[in-house]
Amino acid sequence: MKERKTKINEKTMAAAIKYDSTSDSAPKITARGRGFVADKIIEKAEEFGIPIKNDPDLVQILSKLDVGTEIPVELYMAVAEILAFVYSLNDSPRIKNI
Repeated sequence: MKERKTKINEKTMAAAIKYDSTSDSAPKITARGRGFVADKIIEKAEEFGIPIKNDPDLVQILSKLDVGTEIPVELYMAVAEILAFVYSLNDSPRIKNI
């Protein structure tokens, strides 16, 4: 799932997370970026029907983590809310399973 873009100092920010309950102990950062890179992350998410959640505060924190890093325990509650949002969309016809 992708985090929706936000403007900070006129630059777009985006972070992507992934969670596979069968192999991961916690959600992981799969992409992050500002400006052009953030725009491409968002573009790919939209292209593949991946849900996008706008949370400027969380994307600012997530964008500081390295790709491949598990979400720290301190962020579990915020990320759990996003995952619940995504799971609530699973029955939506606009969401594609990848």
